[in-house]
Amino acid sequence: MSGTAFRSGVECSYPLPHAGPDARLSDSLISSVAAVLVGYGFPRLAAPDRAALETALAAFLYNSQESNT
Repeated sequence: MSGTAFRSGVECSYPLPHAGPDARLSDSLISSVAAVLVGYGFPRLAAPDRAALETALAAFLYNSQESNT
């Protein structure tokens, strides 16, 4: 899906190829995204919410292993 054109005709930058663990997808990044959400008036994240946020970010950022075949 990476590199495909969206409705506006502009190519998408995401998802990225997934080659394994990526240190950029860190607890610090999850905390930063959670802080931005709180700053926009969303509730603070509980522990299960943080895990779900990490999963959602990974799904947005990277191609799944299955789609790389």
